[in-house]
Amino acid sequence: MSPSRACHHWVIGDVHGCADALERLVARLPADDRLVLCGDVINRGPQIRRTMELAWSLVSSGRAIWLMGNHEADLVAALRQGDWRAHRALAGCDTYRQLGDRHCRMWQERLEQLPRTYAGEGWLATHAGFNPDTWEPDLSIRMPFWQAYDGRFGEVVIGHTPGPQVRRLGQIVMVDTGACYGGDLSAYCPETGAILAVAGQQEPQLTSFTKQLAGCLP
Repeated sequence: MSPSRACHHWVIGDVHGCADALERLVARLPADDRLVLCGDVINRGPQIRRTMELAWSLVSSGRAIWLMGNHEADLVAALRQGDWRAHRALAGCDTYRQLGDRHCRMWQERLEQLPRTYAGEGWLATHAGFNPDTWEPDLSIRMPFWQAYDGRFGEVVIGHTPGPQVRRLGQIVMVDTGACYGGDLSAYCPETGAILAVAGQQEPQLTSFTKQLAGCLP
């Protein structure tokens, strides 16, 4: 890294099992910059195990932070139950179906330790936002946070809600661009405002992506 250039960060939207897209995006980002995976690395896509392995290799090398998303939290909660109730919850989990019980439990300790926020200078990343009653991270929140956010954490970069492009709502930046639905996998640099994106999972049945997301946009 040039001594005149400070390290930047890139917050990456929900990967959701799209390993090929994550590989291509990481290859395009400056090698000395830090990556922040904004949660929901798992589920939905066709390459969940490889996606998790790639994400963890980036974490282990010190290049990336992997934040907890609601999908990781739900999987951990189901695995913790350890009885028939867990199997009911796990039955609909793509990660559980692709990895199987043994490999999911091998991942459990890692997933349990994922942080819920990552803060830089003047900005913070988290999966979905904050509960405006407590201002604690909330992994599933949408509108109540969007409407109530008062700037107390600076710029907040979130995933969770897919849209056709990276978009801004006041001091909130939304970086989930629906990679697993036929959209892009996007990365946003909070230091510069730059955006980089690569094509996500391309499937014939996902060509109506924009129509599907019309009701999700703020």
